[in-house]
Amino acid sequence: MRYTGVGGTDTHAVRLMDSYRRWTGKSLLDEANDPDRPFEALFHAPIVVLSHGTEADPVLNFGSRKALELWEMDWDTFTRTPSRLTAEPMEREERARFMQAVGERGYVDDYTGVRISSTGKRFYIMQATVWNVTDENGVIHGQAAAFRTHREV
Repeated sequence: MRYTGVGGTDTHAVRLMDSYRRWTGKSLLDEANDPDRPFEALFHAPIVVLSHGTEADPVLNFGSRKALELWEMDWDTFTRTPSRLTAEPMEREERARFMQAVGERGYVDDYTGVRISSTGKRFYIMQATVWNVTDENGVIHGQAAAFRTHREV
C-alpha cells in the first residue's frame, strides 16, 4: 500500500521521533530498532502512534499500524479524519483542554482517556505520552500521541 500525505514520509517519522526525544529524553522506538527507513519502522512499531497537524480543526496525518487497527480505519480514512473525532462528543471538550495544556507545556506523560473507534467501540488509552511535534528550529508542526496500553470500555 502507498501511504500518502505528510505523514507518509520519512521526514515526518523522523520529526515525530526526534521531537519525542527532545521533550522526554527517551527514544520512541527501542534503540535496537533505530531505523534506516524511519516511516516503515514507526508504522510497524509495536505501539500505537498517531499525530495531527496544525490546522484550525487539526486533521490526523499519521497512524501506526496499531493505531489504524484500534480506530478501525485504513490509512486514507484515518488521515482525512479531524483528530477531535477520535473522542466521543461528551469527551471532546475535555480533550480540547488537554491538548491546549500539551501545547503550553510541550508534552504530558501518563495520560488516560476514553476514545472511540470509527465503528463506535469505546476504549481507554492508558499511560499515553502526548507531545508537540517540532522541527530542529522549534517550529511546531502538530501534536502526537503514543501508548502501549488500552482496554475496551
